[in-house]
Formats: sequence, C-alpha cells, structure tokens
Amino acid sequence: MANYVTSDGGIPPRDADRRGLTRVMTLSGAYGTRNYTVKGLRDQKGKRVLVETLPFSPEEAAAAEEAGIDTMKVRFDPAQPETAAMIRKAAPNTFMAFSVPLIAAASPEEAVRLGFDAMRVGADAIMCQWSPRFIEAAAEAGIPVQGHAGLVPRKSTWTGGLRAVGKTLDEAIWIYDEIKALERAGAYAVEVEVVPEELLAEISKRTTLLTSSIGGGGGGDIQFLFAEDILGNNPPPYPRHSKQYRNLYKMNQEMQRERVAAFTEFIDDVKNNKFPATEHVVKAPEDLISDFIDRLGSI
Repeated sequence: MANYVTSDGGIPPRDADRRGLTRVMTLSGAYGTRNYTVKGLRDQKGKRVLVETLPFSPEEAAAAEEAGIDTMKVRFDPAQPETAAMIRKAAPNTFMAFSVPLIAAASPEEAVRLGFDAMRVGADAIMCQWSPRFIEAAAEAGIPVQGHAGLVPRKSTWTGGLRAVGKTLDEAIWIYDEIKALERAGAYAVEVEVVPEELLAEISKRTTLLTSSIGGGGGGDIQFLFAEDILGNNPPPYPRHSKQYRNLYKMNQEMQRERVAAFTEFIDDVKNNKFPATEHVVKAPEDLISDFIDRLGSI
C-alpha cells in the first residue's frame, strides 16, 4: 500500500481530511498534502479573492502558513535550490509556485528542464516571465505555469521603465492580448503588475486564468503582496501599492543597537575586571592548587 505520510511534514489521510487538506503526488513522485491544487484554485475564480505572498525565509513561510495564507510564490535559483527547498519544508501544506529566473532558459526545452528542476525541489507550479512559446512547452510537459503581464520589471524597457502600464487604450489592449496569449499557451494563472484596478477587473472577467494582482488593486482573483512589504522589513520609501502591517525594520534596527550595546558593555567589563565575576567561575576545591603545584614540582 502506498505511504501517504511524507518526511517533510505531510499528514496522514484522515488528519488531512479533517484539516481540509488534499493528498497529492508531485511531478517528482513525492506524496504530500496541500491546501489547494491547481483545480482547487481555479474553482475559486469568481467566488472569493485568494491571498498570496512571497516569503524570503523559512521563518516567514512558516508564519504565513500558520496564519492561513492561500498560496505562496518562492524564488527559485537553479544554482542554489536549497533555499527554496527549506521554504518548502517550512510550509509543507501550502500551494507554492516557484518563481524561475527569466534568463535561466534560452529555449522551450530548457524551460521544461528548469520547470522540472523546480518541481523536483517541491514546487506545485512555476511562475515565470517567459514568452507564450516557452510556457506552452512547459504546460505541455504537465508543469502548471503562472505567467506575468502588465509591468514585467525585467522587460520594463519595452514599456518605458518601472511605471504603471495600461493607462492608455493601446496599452490596455496590449495587456489583454498578452494575457489571452498566456491563456492559449496553457497557463493556469497570471501575475498582473501595476495596472489600473478597473482594467484588471474587466480583464479578469474575460479570461479563464486566475489573475494575481500586485499593484492592480482589487481587480484580480488573487491579492499578492511580498512578505517584506507585509512585515515592513525595509525602510521607506515604500511601493505605492504596498502596505506595511508591521515594522520589523525598526525592530531590527533596535535589536542591532542592543547588540552593539551588549558587546560594548562586555568589552568594558573585561577591561575593568568586572567580568568574569565570582558567580561566573568554578572555584577549585580546597588544597587542589597546592597539591597541583607540589605534584608539578616533583616531575
């Protein structure tokens, strides 16, 4: 009988059912449990807005899963897959799309291989900035693919730099055409970045793809925000489309000041013979040292 309990935090069948998780097998042949499958995500289109984030550490991923995030994106470096693997292990039950580097694949065949590499590490899907031709090859190989439209930062020279896209009729039609091309190529979702909210709402009605909005307001099927923005990991200025729910940057700065202060006090204590004090040392039993010296003298 197949063993559905995985070493990376997978849950036995009965417990999985009670927690609303689905038992799955990945493309690499590993059993696991997930909150969503691709079909489950697509079934939510038009019913409710899903919530998505991109964690940068296992700790952030574990916190997002515990909080109940629907999906995650995870940056995947084929040269250093260990980071993605650690994040996968930290949040074993959350649907994850690994974001693959644009220039890591120079042909449809390389795109498929890169996708397989990500799936082997634990991805449920991949997220990419590839052309429809590359996406079609990956989708045909059975890899769920999320594309990218609107402001695509690595291709932003074509749209005038890092700015909002879709504020003219020509740009709006171009974004729509791009998304429909990704749909025809076999993608299941598309990240749509920094476009007018109303435009994304109309496009979302006209595509079967799940639209993941980052800077596209409430017009998408998924609301996406980087973990570093949610947690406030960085100092101002903040992206216009982001919201900081905590200020971990300030907390980290305070912690750094506390670290410096602690080291400074340690140095001062040593210089002034305040450390180690009596309570920090082990005292020799009576006569041990005199006996020790006598013994050395006889050698």
